[in-house]
Amino acid sequence: MPPVPRSLARAALAVFLIVLTVTAPAAAADPAAAAPASFAAHFADRTLRIDLHHGGDAQTDQYALDRVLHQGEWAGSRTALVDDLGLGRYEARLLDAQTGAVLFSRGHDSYFGEYRTTAPARDGVWRVYQESVLAPLPLRPVDLVILRRDAADGELREIFRAPIDPAAVTVADEPLASDVIIHVAHRGCDPHAGLDVAILGEGYTRAQTGKFVADVERFAGALLAQEPYASLRDHLSIRGVLAVSQDPGCDEPGRGVFARTPLGCTFGSLGSERYLMTEDDRAVRDLAAHVPYDAVAIMVNHDRYGGGGIYNAFCTFTSDNQWSEYVFIHEFGHHFGGLADEYYTSQIAYLDLYPRDREPAEPNITILADPAALKWGAAVEPGTPLPTPWDKATYDRRDEAYQEQRAAINARIGELMRGGGDPQEIARLKQEGEDLSRTHQAWVDGFFAASPWQGVVGAYEGAGYTREGMYRAELDCIMFSKGLKPFCAACRTHLERLVRRAGETGVTP
Repeated sequence: MPPVPRSLARAALAVFLIVLTVTAPAAAADPAAAAPASFAAHFADRTLRIDLHHGGDAQTDQYALDRVLHQGEWAGSRTALVDDLGLGRYEARLLDAQTGAVLFSRGHDSYFGEYRTTAPARDGVWRVYQESVLAPLPLRPVDLVILRRDAADGELREIFRAPIDPAAVTVADEPLASDVIIHVAHRGCDPHAGLDVAILGEGYTRAQTGKFVADVERFAGALLAQEPYASLRDHLSIRGVLAVSQDPGCDEPGRGVFARTPLGCTFGSLGSERYLMTEDDRAVRDLAAHVPYDAVAIMVNHDRYGGGGIYNAFCTFTSDNQWSEYVFIHEFGHHFGGLADEYYTSQIAYLDLYPRDREPAEPNITILADPAALKWGAAVEPGTPLPTPWDKATYDRRDEAYQEQRAAINARIGELMRGGGDPQEIARLKQEGEDLSRTHQAWVDGFFAASPWQGVVGAYEGAGYTREGMYRAELDCIMFSKGLKPFCAACRTHLERLVRRAGETGVTP
């Protein structure tokens, strides 16, 4: 069972009774409605933040409005205002209240959207989570519309609507906290002309502020060394933001460890030991608002392996594990790029996340229903067989054995830590787990290096948590296995497009 979220309070559930009076009909607003002719005609250069409650179970999906805020300058594109990427389980739209025209839209995933795919949700257990929509500040009243992508046909259908008056006296314009630390690691461009990344520190005490600055520099360097970000570094800016923590680290419920930290990050999210998340979206947005940002990465001061990433929400990673730089870039790929996981053997909390009879929206995996129309077909050399053969059986046997060993070690560590076991034995097991991970990855790298299909773009079976019937573009990719290795051709092309899109302004700053 996943940990009970802090937001599961009676008051939050009571709010959901109200949502029934404002939830819109099933038909979606017309996505072909005209986009604004110019940014200045419809928006001010500030950010509108709309906080929501999002909850239910596998059968129920409901939103309720929490509050609306004005925040700092708008860091996003001034021309790419209406989303045409088709990514994410949900899409938020701002409609002109008088004409119904779509002024702004953005696809996204959500923590609740992931929860809906878990066993407790299918058993009817309700959960409620925080969520936010960020948009440029409209000059006039708008309607906020949330649409959900139907699992059966992939079409977006409206599930929530609420009127938003940006000039209402109830819209908060709160001063930001004054006791935060901001560090600019890389300034590549004006906020309107590129991708702005905020790295939020979590679990750094006042005595560790120097470590925070050094860590921000290190991970900014790792991102800027990775293609396609390396070639587009002038399109990126990276800033660190820290609210000091009372305790170092974060919660580890499975190991009996709890810490008082500003953002409330915890391992064991959705029942997966290595899934590192926070349910306190308000705290994340409050801290990130100190800098212009398009993307948020939460850097947790910890040496354990783990992280997570949600498309157009945020991603998490730890600072001091042997795989931390890999985890950051991998999870940032989920958050910023909407990329799918390409691995398929690791333990996860989701059940049938991708329908087997429908092409997934993510750009780096496919069910290969039509090889002639492969998403990344332009990168496939003529004559490459589709599906592309590889020694999957050998890989599966070796990786399954590793996953069993890793799970057993982690379970034993948790048992000992919860029971006050011998610290030396706990330390020995932690090191054994790290050694096992490194040794296994060395085998994986060597196995792929020896394959005649190494570096060949094709369609390789096994992807998206699915052993059969789902395919990835290359044998290996940073979205498939550990290590600072390249993105596959499908991921790299998609990410380059997104970075360049973030720099489209159409307006002279």
